[in-house]
Amino acid sequence: MKKTLILVRHATAEDQSFRIKDFDRNLNSKGLSESIAMGKWLVGEGVKPDIFVSSPASRAYKTAEIIAGQYKLPVDVIQTKEGIYDGGPRAYLQAVNTVSEEHTTLILFGHNPDITYFAEYLSGDSIGSMKKGSAAFIEFKDQKWEEISAKTGDLVLYKTPKQVRDEE
Repeated sequence: MKKTLILVRHATAEDQSFRIKDFDRNLNSKGLSESIAMGKWLVGEGVKPDIFVSSPASRAYKTAEIIAGQYKLPVDVIQTKEGIYDGGPRAYLQAVNTVSEEHTTLILFGHNPDITYFAEYLSGDSIGSMKKGSAAFIEFKDQKWEEISAKTGDLVLYKTPKQVRDEE
């Protein structure tokens, strides 16, 4: 059974300042519109994630919430995993490896640089640095979620909010 992992870097957030903890940074207006554009594009392309997992950090969770909203799904479908915020690529792998086999398409919302490293680790491809709000699609053939590791997937698509807008 084919598995699809969609890695989404959170959309553009407010700048870091001494008044606000990094964890609590929210999306700015550009980030809100990037999230809406990506959500509409995913729905329009017929992509059907059956499990949503996000970093609990405000900007990643809000990106997930907006995209889930484009699917007309309630926010309670989004599972949060603490480690995705600052646990490094290993935490991302743990989040993927523990997904139930009943799911075939996982959409995971996280942060750079870890999400880029993780995409490259799984696929062996070089992406550079994932742009804010972008999505990397990695497919795994005949593997269980728990078997996914280094270079076991194929990067089949990388899409940025700008590319999505340019196609409209």
